[in-house]
Amino acid sequence: MLAAMLMAAAPGEAEEAPDTRGLYLQLIHQARADGRPRAALAYLDDFERRYPGDAEARLLRVNSLIDLGQIDAAEVVVLPPETAGGGVSAVRGHLLAARGRWDEAAAWYERASRASPADPLPRNALGYALLRAGRVGAAIEALRGASDLGPQLAVVRNNLLLALIIGGRRDEAEAGLRRAGDGALRQKLAAEAARIGKGG
Repeated sequence: MLAAMLMAAAPGEAEEAPDTRGLYLQLIHQARADGRPRAALAYLDDFERRYPGDAEARLLRVNSLIDLGQIDAAEVVVLPPETAGGGVSAVRGHLLAARGRWDEAAAWYERASRASPADPLPRNALGYALLRAGRVGAAIEALRGASDLGPQLAVVRNNLLLALIIGGRRDEAEAGLRRAGDGALRQKLAAEAARIGKGG
């Protein structure tokens, strides 16, 4: 319904309806959250005809291209100047992480975390990058911080459990797995830990 409403509006109507930009961005974010990056890119194409040069749209385009594994295309998108919330730093981190350059990615995620200290997601990304860079202790600390800020976020919980497993903190990991109550999660994390251990 939201997509139909937006697509029905003429480009000139954007000036008359200030909430249209927000609705478009909501639609694009939802498409990504639903695992539909191609739809997100299609909506972005339409959005950018109405709002050329929009900074948030450029960041969303990079993230959607990364979702599709189109790293070369993502790297040629011109990023806007840094935002107060550290969004550009986070996206730079994503681009480096997509290339397996984990230490460099961690540095950008650290900047993003400092810019948005109460947001668990940059801390989560920082923790995972540190883990992949072999800095397990620092990774666990960053992921504990992310978990405190976003205890309901499964991605944060899973990354913390993964770091605990890789760091040999089996008792803590076991306690967390019991709390999660997900039988398949144990096998999934064990497989991921083995893959990372082999340099995958």
